[in-house]
Amino acid sequence: MTEILMPKATAVWLVDNTSLTFDQIADFCGLHPLEVKGIADGDVAAGVRGADPISNGQLTREEIAKAEENSDYRMSVVKPKYADLHQPSKRRGPRYTPLSRRQNRPDAIAWLVRNHPELADAQISKLIGTTKTTIQAVRERTHWNAANIKPTDPVSLGLCTQIDLDEQVKKASGRRKKIEEENPELLADTLKPTEDLETPENDDLATGEINLETLFGGSGSSDD
Repeated sequence: MTEILMPKATAVWLVDNTSLTFDQIADFCGLHPLEVKGIADGDVAAGVRGADPISNGQLTREEIAKAEENSDYRMSVVKPKYADLHQPSKRRGPRYTPLSRRQNRPDAIAWLVRNHPELADAQISKLIGTTKTTIQAVRERTHWNAANIKPTDPVSLGLCTQIDLDEQVKKASGRRKKIEEENPELLADTLKPTEDLETPENDDLATGEINLETLFGGSGSSDD
């Protein structure tokens, strides 16, 4: 399937403007159904403005209507004209970052670690042209300038494009989805509530029952 632009923003728009199921939206946007549910609940992609896939030329109203009538139907992305004629060259080697923007890398790393924990360090490194050592320092708050780091979207900082960011997030989501399908108990464990600690039984001090017998033993009587 052709990859869509801004999958999370598109999912936000579909949740707000259609009656599609979470599975249909997740399949079209390349996300996990739980991510789409999180978007609907306001726990994921908070503050993200929805991107209309119809005006972007990635989806038609007829395709949405078909999917709304049949929950088993899976929508297809509209293939751009002359798509076969344009084959963008793949960039090789590390990304070059201008000197004026390199000081913003820790801010970008902090934003990615907070908003996209599914991203591996190697993906972050490739995305904004940094080292795994720097990523680890920001993640563990041992960076020399940790007190002044302010999480900032790397796209707004000009360290990467929205397309590159969405591509890496999609890869990470696909990898996580595969792991969850192979090990469903991992997801169940994360949703399992923590059990309360039990109060020790037969513990006079824990229950507050303190008397002469518990302190000194015996019947508490003394010789005249």
